[in-house]
Amino acid sequence: MELYSYFRSSASYRVRIALALKGLEVDYHAVHLLKKEQTSPDYAAIAPAQLVPLLKDGDALLSQSLAIIEYLDEVHPEPPLLPRDPLGRARVRALALDIACEIHPLNNLRVLRYLVNELKVSEDAKNAWYRHWVETGLAAFERSLTLPGAATGRFCHGDTPTLADCTLVPQIHNARRLDCNLEPMPTVRRIFDACMMLPAFASTQPSACPDAA
Repeated sequence: MELYSYFRSSASYRVRIALALKGLEVDYHAVHLLKKEQTSPDYAAIAPAQLVPLLKDGDALLSQSLAIIEYLDEVHPEPPLLPRDPLGRARVRALALDIACEIHPLNNLRVLRYLVNELKVSEDAKNAWYRHWVETGLAAFERSLTLPGAATGRFCHGDTPTLADCTLVPQIHNARRLDCNLEPMPTVRRIFDACMMLPAFASTQPSACPDAA
């Protein structure tokens, strides 16, 4: 398998975590987003959306991080990243989507670039935008984790990492890099710390990637 990734891409980090949890090795291809390598003809030919991550498995090309992780979970089922029961799977998917669909799109690099380059938003205003949506979204995530009867354990769901943790940890890395206030989210911070004690999360973090700069 081959993974096209950018070290600071939170979506790419999700897939790197999943691969590591399953003990799968890939050939790593760096796609530098700041240098706009994702728009090169060669990459655009295999990635129509010109986004990372992209996973190549044989002749198959897979995009979108959550779809890639679910594919990996089906093809390499151990250890599972989704619970066995339907309600558990629905909860884990919902938690993952809370980040992947509600937080991440508003703070994607291309969105931030558009704010600055097209709408002429100042750097301070751009960072305020980022912090507002990340902090608001993670506050909602915290509430979901602490609902009465929630299946939250050491990790987002129970005591083993799931798709939800693969999605949460990269968002926290980015949130800390942009100085978001995470103090009101003790459960989120506790789970992040538990995840980062595992090699699969620590060894694939942005600073450990071959293209880290």
